[in-house]
Amino acid sequence: MEVQPASAALTCFLVEDNAVIRENLVATLEEMVDLRVLGHAVDEGGALRWLSGEHPGCDLLIIDIFLAQGTGLNVLRAAGEQLPDAHRVVLSNYATPDMRQRCLALGAHKVFDKSAELEDLLAYCTGLADAATRDAATRSARS
Repeated sequence: MEVQPASAALTCFLVEDNAVIRENLVATLEEMVDLRVLGHAVDEGGALRWLSGEHPGCDLLIIDIFLAQGTGLNVLRAAGEQLPDAHRVVLSNYATPDMRQRCLALGAHKVFDKSAELEDLLAYCTGLADAATRDAATRSARS
C-alpha cells in the first residue's frame, strides 16, 4: 500500500489487485478527472488496515470485488462503517445483476463493469469532482 498527498477537488483510495489495471486506472483518473489517488491496497487486509488507520479519509473509494486475498465485499461493508461520507464504488469484471444488488445492499453507491462501463465510471467521478469544486467555491464565497 502506498499513500501520496492530496491536491485535487476529489481524493480517492483504490482497492485493486491487478497491477496493470490499477496503474492504468490511476493514470486515467488523474488525467481526466480533478482527482488524486491517495493510495491503494491489493487485498482485503491492506484495505481494512487503511480504513481503520489514522488518515484524513477520502472522498471516493473504488473497490474491486475479487482480490488477491479476501474480498472487496468485506471492504465495502467496512468502508460504510469507517468512512460513511465517502462515495463507495465497485468496479469489477463480475458486475452481474445479482452482484450489483449485493454490492448496493452492502453500501455501494454505484457498481461499474470493468469491461464495459469505464466511461460511465469516469463520468460519475467527473460529476463528483465538479460538485466538490462547486461546494468549495460556495463555501469560499460565504467566508
